Amino acid sequence: MRIGQGIDVHRFSDDATRELWLGLIHLPGEVGLAGHSDADVVVHALIDALLGAANLGDIGRLFPDDDENFSGIASRTMLLEVLRRLNDDRWRPISVDVTIVAERPRLAAYMPEMSQELSVVVGCVVSVKATTAEGLGALGRAQGIAATAIALLEELP
Repeated sequence: MRIGQGIDVHRFSDDATRELWLGLIHLPGEVGLAGHSDADVVVHALIDALLGAANLGDIGRLFPDDDENFSGIASRTMLLEVLRRLNDDRWRPISVDVTIVAERPRLAAYMPEMSQELSVVVGCVVSVKATTAEGLGALGRAQGIAATAIALLEELP
């Protein structure tokens, strides 16, 4: 077995039409996060946790933000590619835990759907929790959203 951790942070976009995606779920009516992809911080932290556990690098090496081929890419597409690479290297996720740090939007109503969707895609239970930064720093001033993830992998026979 191997364990990996990931973290990602994105600021809110200045483009009021940008959609907010968190944990593979669209949050309607919310301003999205700035980024080269869809900026789903939850999935990006999860990807780094998975890659770290398998010793396969990180999200920036696989999907560089200076490569126009990845401009606007859906985080779901990136996650599926990472899961394919894990499988090719004979690793399988068996447990994932994610924490979102955000002052806004309120996430309690979305967390069960995020957990369900991520669990289906990843193939194991993905726990999703949220907290605030208690008004401290850029996250506490609601300038963006962060996420952390821990993933446990087992080697396939």
